[in-house]
Amino acid sequence: MTIASFKDLCMDAEDALSQARFWASVLGASPVDRGDGSARLDPASGRSSGEAIWIDPVPEPRTVKTRVHLDLRLAGASPEALLRAGATVVREPGRDPWWVLADPEGNEFCAFPPGPAASDPPGVFELVVDCRDAWAQATWWAEVTGGKARRSDEGPFAWVEGATGFPWRSWVFAEVPEPKVVKNRMHWDVDLVGSGPDALVAAGAAVLRERGGDIRWWVLADPEGNEFCAFPAGDR
Repeated sequence: MTIASFKDLCMDAEDALSQARFWASVLGASPVDRGDGSARLDPASGRSSGEAIWIDPVPEPRTVKTRVHLDLRLAGASPEALLRAGATVVREPGRDPWWVLADPEGNEFCAFPPGPAASDPPGVFELVVDCRDAWAQATWWAEVTGGKARRSDEGPFAWVEGATGFPWRSWVFAEVPEPKVVKNRMHWDVDLVGSGPDALVAAGAAVLRERGGDIRWWVLADPEGNEFCAFPAGDR
């Protein structure tokens, strides 16, 4: 049973407005300066509202590899446009046929060559989350969002298809040896089906911060400790 639906992404940044300008140019989104040092990227006309990204200023710098990232498909044969926008190359294609790039604050993301079919348009096509147990994570998120968990025989990763509200092709969980040690600098928000997070907690989520005071949402963690925010239905 679906107890939550994917809502949008949030990104921490030392300079949220600069990050907003970079990612707006990469994604073809519209940056909105919220007047408090934070920003929002509204998706291009006709795109899913789930593609919105909220960028919030934080005092702490990035210190470890980014454990949540986006995979993009390029419009051309190289990432030159992304480099001109401010990205840097972390790894060239080799055994893996994609570039690993970093945004201006060092957050890694992957850029893939153009796809062979019209079903592979340029832009974001995957959200990728590092984890210790890919199948367990994919199964958990599939169950709470009404999607289906899939796994591959070709590597230690699994993914969710058809999660309620999810705007891209797949939600990928990739196994890595290192544990999560600090707060993720990118997280996702969900809309609750009900008025509170009890069903998510019963399914295995943990409450990190209760709703109230200056926030209208709950801060939760999934079974591997990935932070996410949960909103009562219809609230932002």
